Amino acid sequence: MKALRSHRCGEVNESLIDTVVSVSGWAQKRRDHGGVIFIDLRDASGLLQVVVDPDAVDAFAVADTVRNEHVLQVTAKVRARPEGTTNSDLPTGMVEVYATEINVLNRSDPIPFQLDEDDVSEAVRLKYRYLDLRREQMQKIFRLRSRVTKYFRDFLEAENFVDIETPILTKSTPEGARDYLVPSRVHAGEFFALPQSPQLFKQLLMVAGFERYYQIARCFRDEDLRADRQPEFTQLDIETSFMNEDEIMDMMETMIRDLFKITLDVELPAEFPRMTYADAIEQYGIDRPDLRNPLKLVSVTDLVKEEDFKVFSGPANSGHGRVAALRVPKGSSRLSRKEIDNYADFVGNYGAKGLAYIKVNDLEAGRDGLQSPIVKNLSDAALNDIMLRVEAQDGDLVFFGADTAKVVNDSLAALRNKLGEDLSLLKGTWAPMWVIDFPMFEKDSTSGRWTSLHHPFTAPKLDQLDELSSNPGNVLSRAYDMVLNGTELGGGSIRIHQTDVQKQAFTALGIDDQEAEEKFGFLLDALRYGAPPHGGIAFGIDRIVAMMSGVDSIRDVIAFPKTQKASCLLTDAPSGVDKTQLRDLHIRLSASAQAAQNATQEEGESS
Repeated sequence: MKALRSHRCGEVNESLIDTVVSVSGWAQKRRDHGGVIFIDLRDASGLLQVVVDPDAVDAFAVADTVRNEHVLQVTAKVRARPEGTTNSDLPTGMVEVYATEINVLNRSDPIPFQLDEDDVSEAVRLKYRYLDLRREQMQKIFRLRSRVTKYFRDFLEAENFVDIETPILTKSTPEGARDYLVPSRVHAGEFFALPQSPQLFKQLLMVAGFERYYQIARCFRDEDLRADRQPEFTQLDIETSFMNEDEIMDMMETMIRDLFKITLDVELPAEFPRMTYADAIEQYGIDRPDLRNPLKLVSVTDLVKEEDFKVFSGPANSGHGRVAALRVPKGSSRLSRKEIDNYADFVGNYGAKGLAYIKVNDLEAGRDGLQSPIVKNLSDAALNDIMLRVEAQDGDLVFFGADTAKVVNDSLAALRNKLGEDLSLLKGTWAPMWVIDFPMFEKDSTSGRWTSLHHPFTAPKLDQLDELSSNPGNVLSRAYDMVLNGTELGGGSIRIHQTDVQKQAFTALGIDDQEAEEKFGFLLDALRYGAPPHGGIAFGIDRIVAMMSGVDSIRDVIAFPKTQKASCLLTDAPSGVDKTQLRDLHIRLSASAQAAQNATQEEGESS
């Protein structure tokens, strides 16, 4: 049987002039120029110009019927393009092929959008994802993604890591988000869970003595979606034995630095700065600050405690309150009153009841040189101290947040990011960092119980082991997050490897011995059999590729993503199943669920 092609489109160049080639691909564009037909033929390797003139009678007759996205096989002679018609933007732009035979391998109906269109709705792109993926931009993204995952494998294999797969059907354990549950047909009324991460299994692999494990793992979380979240996602999962946090961070830093150099020719800093969680929250209001942005939060809580202005003094005297300032250099002239009002509306999305501000017109004039509705409510001493602490200068604008610490941090962190973009304040292209010394626990505002800031298996600081039971809120963990441009690329920690310490951590979380045995008995048993000190990290591959590609949503770097409502427009999943399948799984739908399913089916039939 004759081969469908001798060369790929992107491989045809000047070295093949005067030779006959066979190429196959899609007709990207057909143009009729005075009786001569030009077809831009595209395959995964690139674009090639095919020329068909009336002398090639049979080929011309076929070419006259070709439309965009028809699949063609072309036999042709390679020749140099005429002077003045070359295209230096294409690897094949110095040549064209003169067709002697064209076979239509398959025809295409008119497609719902043109592949070179930029303004196509995401709903249409996701419904016809197989067409969307034909676009050059999408092809580049997924080739980059392939290079990224190959690099990770090559790096880790060279460091003696072992690629091991862990189960997809596993046990439901609390890891911070809702599990996707899979009902068991064999065990009536019982369920598997899809893994939120391979966390426990990779720890068991350390107990098993592999010492260095990695996996490019599919993970699942049933949580509310945003641009950087999907119900199923891919992470580079890593675990090591006999390495401390500094050694792990150094190795991972090298891996990410080399990745950017090899794939993007980008030089990241020789050493990533490290910042404690406490400093990150104090200065930026968030544990993943974008260091390209020079703006910082400055606490002034202590300076307004004695003021009569209740908007400030109330939070300042609350055990959970904070008053913080955000100075915008030369912001007084750069931001209009309308823009300031818009920022006040913006922080309202994060729970802030308002956004106070002071325009610094003339510092030497004292109170008279400050312009703001709140100036009259603050004493001269407080105003002077605030201006000194924020290092205000003439022409600056100082924003204030006053509320619970969480509201102030969330709202001013978001405002800082928005100001950085709106005012073009970002310096440099890439700003990696590590955030370390996270609290081990945080209080749940609803239940009042301690919860894990990362997960229940994160080890406490060695010098704080005694406080694990007596003062858990004071304990710092041996956790670390890698952050790039305000996005968490990966997070990890040294794990608890001793049974008694793990039990203390469970107790602090309100998990008694019976519950611990039911949910984590297999882990506690494993820790008794010589578990080595171990730790690891997981990187979000979707996030990394999205950042490297310069796209805003990880949906653009996932071949077949879900919508923000966790549905697939391409396959119409999730969908109902027939009653026989439900009966086999020992499931009966509630009346409301059955009604919803019937309505969905009727809607589908009517459309």
